[in-house]
Amino acid sequence: MAKVKVEFKVNNREVQVEVDPTERLLDTLRERLNLTGVKEGCAVGECGACTVLFDGEAINSCLIPTVQAEGKEVLTIEGLGTEDELDPLQQSFIDYQAVQCGFCTPGMILSAKALLNKNSSPTREDIKGAIDGNLCRCTGYEQIIQAVQNAADGEVEA
Repeated sequence: MAKVKVEFKVNNREVQVEVDPTERLLDTLRERLNLTGVKEGCAVGECGACTVLFDGEAINSCLIPTVQAEGKEVLTIEGLGTEDELDPLQQSFIDYQAVQCGFCTPGMILSAKALLNKNSSPTREDIKGAIDGNLCRCTGYEQIIQAVQNAADGEVEA
């Protein structure tokens, strides 16, 4: 099958890749661009481990062919915050112990980020709805909901 050239922005950086037309965005991010914060859990869009922001919307990158990223902006966990200063949402996840094994954390944070970008004062129900597609087997979700709520309220410890 002939390769297709795809140009898009990842974490505010222009990238160009040649991919098989059926290659998933998840695989391109992990294998070609070495952005391993994007995880593969179920490969069928049920767990949310592969969540990225795609033009600001939380999507499952295991369901999107890379060719659909042409001209789009993708944000992965690696593009949120910096090495010197975490995004407030990342800091809140640490402060409120919303991470256990960490496998779901990147997708969970990006789903929450998509919510906070649209709604800076979400209710508990808004938060639950935003992370509904992200599975966590460790935390019981309460710490995650608290972390998102506290990041929205600006109660993140520095």
